[in-house]
Amino acid sequence: MNISLEAWLAVPAGYLLGSIPFGLLIGKLFGAKDVRQHGSGNIGATNVSRGAGPLAGILTLVLDAEKGAAAVWIASRVSEQNATVMMLAGLAALCGHCFSIWLGFKGGKGVATGLGVFAALSPLAALCGVVVFVLVLVFWRYVSLGSLAGAASMPLLIYLLWAPGHAPPLAITFGTLAAAALIFYKHRANLQRLAAGQEPKFHRRESRDKST
Repeated sequence: MNISLEAWLAVPAGYLLGSIPFGLLIGKLFGAKDVRQHGSGNIGATNVSRGAGPLAGILTLVLDAEKGAAAVWIASRVSEQNATVMMLAGLAALCGHCFSIWLGFKGGKGVATGLGVFAALSPLAALCGVVVFVLVLVFWRYVSLGSLAGAASMPLLIYLLWAPGHAPPLAITFGTLAAAALIFYKHRANLQRLAAGQEPKFHRRESRDKST
């Protein structure tokens, strides 16, 4: 199947969509001068809620997820649901969030945006990934560990749940592995703190913690 130029343009469009720093914008809307000056310095939902309140955090979570889902949806529309273009657009949105052009190619850790990408690609797999996250969070009370567990489970979940009796296209398989690897890369400081026993747990609400 030939892929049109319009379809390929969904990939850079996905990056630009993903690069919108909703956490920073919402934080300012809710009275925080710059959420990057609070807690972990991250623009993700957890740190936004820490610096600007729970409602701001929830809005950030929803909008960060939506930009990932929107990138995949746009790609599906312009490419006649070509899996390669959809996966690349989703990865581009994830990269945009993690390395935003508006923030000097810095950004968030990609969990919510990745969730949106996979919710658009395979809703059941994404739902199971959320279940993994919740279970890890409940038992160990580390947001970062739950995020990493959800990301690590996604390649297997996508493989098993893409379609009954059918493995996903190679682009989806390798794209999912790449997304998980990027999320792990962005959490490398959390991994070091987890290994050292220094990662704050979920119930703690210290303004200077370094959780995801």
